[in-house]
Amino acid sequence: MAGALCVVLLALIILKVVREAQPAAAPEMANAGAQSARETVGPTGLGGTAGGQAPDISQMTPRERFDRLFNRIMQAAESGDTAQIDRFTPMALGAYAQLDTVDADARYHAAVLRMQVADLPGALALADTILAQNPGHLFGYVIRGTVAGFQGDTARQLQAQRDFEAHFAAESAAGRVEYQEHQPVIDEFRKTAETRIKAVR
Repeated sequence: MAGALCVVLLALIILKVVREAQPAAAPEMANAGAQSARETVGPTGLGGTAGGQAPDISQMTPRERFDRLFNRIMQAAESGDTAQIDRFTPMALGAYAQLDTVDADARYHAAVLRMQVADLPGALALADTILAQNPGHLFGYVIRGTVAGFQGDTARQLQAQRDFEAHFAAESAAGRVEYQEHQPVIDEFRKTAETRIKAVR
């Protein structure tokens, strides 16, 4: 679900990047929740009561808290609920900062959130880290290309798309779980990349 909803969220990010000049600061974490991307988040916030009160998630791991917040933002994006996105994005970034270990999937989620609050340099830094630790990882090029598109930097966007295409076959054969979970994002970026590359040949 989160993979499909990332496409929706990226569309909303475009609107927010245009509107927001400064990134929002992530607050100190208190009782911000999270759960696995494979689990269902209830319609009343972070799986809490109808009044929107978050459940007691003190027994959850840092990754579970981050994932639940990210999933909540994905659901808000699907319904076009910008108020919920604004409410939970700073909490999710705070939860990310508390992670003990971070993989490419978590960094990609954090990059999506940073783009959401117009922190494009922060998103690019995460792309660089993904590629430094996992050379050729498609998420790095997706982030770079998306940020370049927001900035109107067609040269850097095209380079990211070409890099994506150059590594696509090998990375697809690697069978990374995160690619399967974010297949709609990968497919959409590849479609756009192929169209753009053909147009400039």
